[in-house]
Amino acid sequence: MKLLTFLKPPSQWIILVTVLIGIIAGLSIYSIYLSNAVSYLSDKPETCVNCHVMMPEYATWRHSSHGRSVTCNDCHVPNTNPIARLAFKVKDGLGHATAFTLRTEPQVIRMRDPGKKVVQENCKRCHGTLNREVGLLGVSLEEANHGESKLCWQCHREVPHGTVKGLSSTPNARVPLLGSPVPEWLKKQQKKINQ
Repeated sequence: MKLLTFLKPPSQWIILVTVLIGIIAGLSIYSIYLSNAVSYLSDKPETCVNCHVMMPEYATWRHSSHGRSVTCNDCHVPNTNPIARLAFKVKDGLGHATAFTLRTEPQVIRMRDPGKKVVQENCKRCHGTLNREVGLLGVSLEEANHGESKLCWQCHREVPHGTVKGLSSTPNARVPLLGSPVPEWLKKQQKKINQ
């Protein structure tokens, strides 16, 4: 109870504090709406092009062998348990959103160490059984030391994004366009003003 009493503003400030809290809450909700933040809870690959800098990654993935049955989250998010998955998505997503909002994102996207570890583990999780059964060029996996001390994409360079990276690497790629976040009523108002 004492904490609630301590947090209560002086009586002459109640209206100002209430208005400020309302403005902050409204701007926060509108920011979540504009950024399409709820879409990041899904596994849809189209979500990854919410930021235009991911268009080359989307296009190269879509035309790769992985584009038929694997989503971005299958490779880039831990698939060990739901809590680890959500925690990684939140941490990584906040980092991406911050970089995109502050316009500090690089022209060439490169994975950082935590992402590399996750992708490596997911490669082994999905392809481990296949590699054990088939082996490398007819040699058993144990004999070839397949993947020992190397990242999978050091040998499999083209999978799934190719070697050419950057916004100019896929200039004519077809990617899903994002819908406008502007509400219809606001568009109508703008049309009335422009007439």
